[in-house]
Amino acid sequence: MSPTHSPRFDGPSLPRLARAFLEQHLGRYPSSAGSPSALGPPALEAPWLQEPGATFVTLRKGGMLRGCIGSLQAHRPLVDDLRSNTIAAAGRDPRFPPVEPSELDELTLEVSVLTAPTPLDLSPSPESPTVDPESRAHHLLRPGIDGVVLTWHEHRATFLPQVWDQLPTAERFLGELKKKADLLEDFWTDDLQLEIYQVEKWVEDELPES
Repeated sequence: MSPTHSPRFDGPSLPRLARAFLEQHLGRYPSSAGSPSALGPPALEAPWLQEPGATFVTLRKGGMLRGCIGSLQAHRPLVDDLRSNTIAAAGRDPRFPPVEPSELDELTLEVSVLTAPTPLDLSPSPESPTVDPESRAHHLLRPGIDGVVLTWHEHRATFLPQVWDQLPTAERFLGELKKKADLLEDFWTDDLQLEIYQVEKWVEDELPES
């Protein structure tokens, strides 16, 4: 399953557009540069950018995570979501200090567009009625395909499907996700909720020339 896009959807252009937003935010553009032509392709008024969309923007420096912020629900136009999450990834990820303008040429930007999250059904199946819900979750999750949202009361966290590259088993993936949500790695309760989603992602092909 992948996000449903209009025929004119131009996913590979999203990292370029995110970089333009980031450079503008950090002051690389002159103050007069704010038009779609200054930001480069695609034009900001393109119809597909005005459709609702949920994005995550990931910044990496030297291959290491430098910031990641996103939306789980499509609640505003894709272009607005991309702009907001790009700026937030650079300045409001609590794990990192804000990105400095001097870092721009060292960053690689990745943009993910998400499907709507759907509940993961952990109820017993006729084939395995005695399997506990957490073991069933381990069995149902698809490494490399499913992003996961974990919610328990005020505790909430998500991992994109890309995180499977570092946590290749469902046991490790869910354990670290629980820790991200400020829960113990072995925590489980019947009212813990899991939702899954899928993404399409695009990464800058190379660092921009300085």
